[in-house]
Amino acid sequence: MAEVIMPKMGDAMTEGKVLRWLKRPGDPVRKGEPIAEIETDKVNVELEAEWDGILSRVLVEPGSAVPVGAPIAVLTRPGEAPPAAEAPPPQGPVASPAATAAPPAAPVQAGTPAAPPATPPTGVVRASPLARRLAAEHGIPLETIRGSGPEGRITKDDVEAAIAARAARPAPAGAPAGPPAAVREVPLSRMRAAIARRMTESKQQVPHFYVTMAIAMDAALDLRRQLNARLPEAAKITVNDLVVRAAALALRRYPNLNASFAGETIRHPAAVNISIAVPVAEGLLSPVLHDVDRKPLWVIARESKALIERARAGHLRPDDLAGGTFTVSNLGPYGVEAFAAIVTPPQTAILAVGAATPTPVVRDGAVQVATVMRATLSADHRVTDGAEAAQFLGEIRRLLEAPVWLAAEVPEGELAG
Repeated sequence: MAEVIMPKMGDAMTEGKVLRWLKRPGDPVRKGEPIAEIETDKVNVELEAEWDGILSRVLVEPGSAVPVGAPIAVLTRPGEAPPAAEAPPPQGPVASPAATAAPPAAPVQAGTPAAPPATPPTGVVRASPLARRLAAEHGIPLETIRGSGPEGRITKDDVEAAIAARAARPAPAGAPAGPPAAVREVPLSRMRAAIARRMTESKQQVPHFYVTMAIAMDAALDLRRQLNARLPEAAKITVNDLVVRAAALALRRYPNLNASFAGETIRHPAAVNISIAVPVAEGLLSPVLHDVDRKPLWVIARESKALIERARAGHLRPDDLAGGTFTVSNLGPYGVEAFAAIVTPPQTAILAVGAATPTPVVRDGAVQVATVMRATLSADHRVTDGAEAAQFLGEIRRLLEAPVWLAAEVPEGELAG
């Protein structure tokens, strides 16, 4: 018997919310099978079982937030006796996906507040993910909306109707005047609020400094063309993959840029795990590529594509968000030539790269055209200094301008034939 705990999905996460259980007590589960959906400040993820067994007991009802590391369920292994009766009881009744039907109620107009609200007997409000997000963005409690979907489920249309009804209600007498009619106020989403809080903390607490370097990318782009001519679509290499690989190798030589400030000490992790900034509809996610310095370029490319797809589809796993030691943010695809990013604590540095563009350069006294990419390193001055940051950037430039060290032999099984 073992406890399932609330996982830590990201360095800033202190608690998570159980949105729903995907399995009921007594259901068998297999290793890697989703058993619950967990909500964090930035993303919803499915919590997977770590071994085969039976979900014997759930300890947290849907909608409850618990600290990282707190037990939320009990799994028994095959052949193991279920937990004794004195095991910790659930915090409240737990609703399974099939047991959350709303009681019969008189018909009301969809999206209008009801008294009392149409919540199921368990106190859990059923709503689609889109409806939840829309309600949160407009600051409307789901408990005040009567759902028109199956079994009282709240839909997007219900939330939009509630938004319209609220806007149409006259303000109470004596209430302070709201913003001018031409101004539209939108409450922060959970993700945007988390980004605002973390970035404010970083700029206030981390003494940033910035170093920029121009890198000639012609040789790296030529290598990319040669490799992609023989690689399958799933392993085709992007400019960002080249940058991530170069950064990982450079971090081996300059481990302070892979470290973190911890008061009286500097912590040096054993792994090089690079977070890659991925824009999504609600804001920005930074999922993590693990052990990047130990992987060849084609593996980095394949894993990066899969990670970005999971981030944009909302299917990130707990491991995808944990353990980042350095970040690469690339705005080159948007035509940005150069920018400076904000360090993501507890990391020490973030590399911001712009577009690789044809640029006049002077070589051997003659003006030539080269494809130049500008890279800016933002770093924590408590951990590193300008000279070391410049050397680190110089190592990245050396690797990208002579990219033979970035390429590793691609197994024949990965070639497109």
